[in-house]
Amino acid sequence: MYAFPSVEKNLKRYVDAGFPILYIHTFEEVKADRYISDAAGGKEIIEWNGSEGFVRFQSKQPFNPPGRSLEATLELLKKGKELDRKLLVIKDIERQWTTKEEAGQGGLDKVTALLKGIAYKIRKEEIDATVVIVSSVLHIPEPLEKLTTVLELGLPDEEEIGSIIDLSMKNYGLPAVNERLREEMSTVFKGLSEAEIEDLLHLAISDSDDGELTSKALRLIFDQKRQIILKAGILEMIPLKEGIDDIGGLEVLKGWLQKKAKVFKDVKAAKEFGVAIPKGVLIAGVPGCGKSLSAKAAGKLFDVPLLRLDMGRLMGKYLGESEENMRKAIRLAEAISPCVLWVDELEKAFAGVSSGGKGAEVTTRLFGTFLTWMQEKDSAAFVVATANDITQLPPELMRKGRFDEIFYVALPNEEERRKIFEIHLGKRRKADIDKIDIDKLVSQTEGYSGADIEGVVGESIENAFVKGSSELTTKDILDCIHSTHSLSEIMKEPLKEMAKLYEDRKFKKASR
Repeated sequence: MYAFPSVEKNLKRYVDAGFPILYIHTFEEVKADRYISDAAGGKEIIEWNGSEGFVRFQSKQPFNPPGRSLEATLELLKKGKELDRKLLVIKDIERQWTTKEEAGQGGLDKVTALLKGIAYKIRKEEIDATVVIVSSVLHIPEPLEKLTTVLELGLPDEEEIGSIIDLSMKNYGLPAVNERLREEMSTVFKGLSEAEIEDLLHLAISDSDDGELTSKALRLIFDQKRQIILKAGILEMIPLKEGIDDIGGLEVLKGWLQKKAKVFKDVKAAKEFGVAIPKGVLIAGVPGCGKSLSAKAAGKLFDVPLLRLDMGRLMGKYLGESEENMRKAIRLAEAISPCVLWVDELEKAFAGVSSGGKGAEVTTRLFGTFLTWMQEKDSAAFVVATANDITQLPPELMRKGRFDEIFYVALPNEEERRKIFEIHLGKRRKADIDKIDIDKLVSQTEGYSGADIEGVVGESIENAFVKGSSELTTKDILDCIHSTHSLSEIMKEPLKEMAKLYEDRKFKKASR
């Protein structure tokens, strides 16, 4: 067994003590079934689920008549002592609840009302029974809150995963996995259920030439984690294309990220040495100057999945849905860890936290959840938050203990502009670099952002192609520069104010 002892032990205690409704919040339905069987203590277990209706717990064979609805099942069991000396397990209940509006203002939906009636019969000791709800979605109607006890049955931790690997190898009659690979697999398997881990181990063993596990199995795990992200629909997994060498300048920030990457790549040894697990970084400053690129490069540098949190995906139309989506996103990031979680344009996510109004109430709750997590998290989920305008951010977010560091990204200096030109010309017209006067280009692009320079290079190459030129020249690029308005022209006053603000707050400069 790969048990969470506290959940298993508490389930037995609560059943023995006569708690009316137990809510097991989990993705591990098979494991929950195992624990429920152990906790029954001789009582008969019956089940209702969305696919078969009212069934026998062990065999999943339906009672007569088959396909009975949850409402009809509860109506039947509420009569007399039908539930006495029984455990009723309910699955797939998420779509059975109805909203207060659907049930009638101030009223209860039928399923909630029936469960409330059963719970009171248990409380008054009219029957010896327990209702056990098993669901991956935690939602309890308000009338049942005081009657319900929640048990969080999480996914396997690293120690449990190691045991699963050992037992699987033993069951297949194969030698134990070497310690380093076992440790690495125990880390990257985090976020998967016991069943998923066992399935992937079987697939990895079947795919191998000699039936033994090798580092090739890690690729299968990453593919499966991508499936988890896709199915959840809240986070986006970003392909790891851009690296640290694709960033022109920002040497201080790059050096800082490289130091954190070293810790991240050997978290276990770092923790044993006393190093704190890196929390994350806030990168603020001028638009188009490498903030998003730095977030993408961090994923590749750390050699872990890069997840992007889009706040728009979190916002739901039902009461409490947005907050549950935020909690789900955090759980996913922690389950997938080690990973880099990129929160883009943070100020748009939490702007107006203290402005009041109904919309602001939801934003404030989302902000509170995120803030608490950043303060208390000890998982290997490294947060890279980017922001263009920190004046819109709540000041609590910038206090010590939230992020490891806050960097200010300014417009690129001469040396950085040279590097940016070299990077983009090298990617597209490497053969022409030696013929192009990059110093002249640098002198003509003061006040240009990195995005401005990339745009100039792209447009000049397109123009040269359309003209039928065989090569890209300095003049082609200068013509584009002279027809382009730089960011410093377009946002002259806001950029001055921004630079003064970051200087006054003593934020660390990302460039030398």
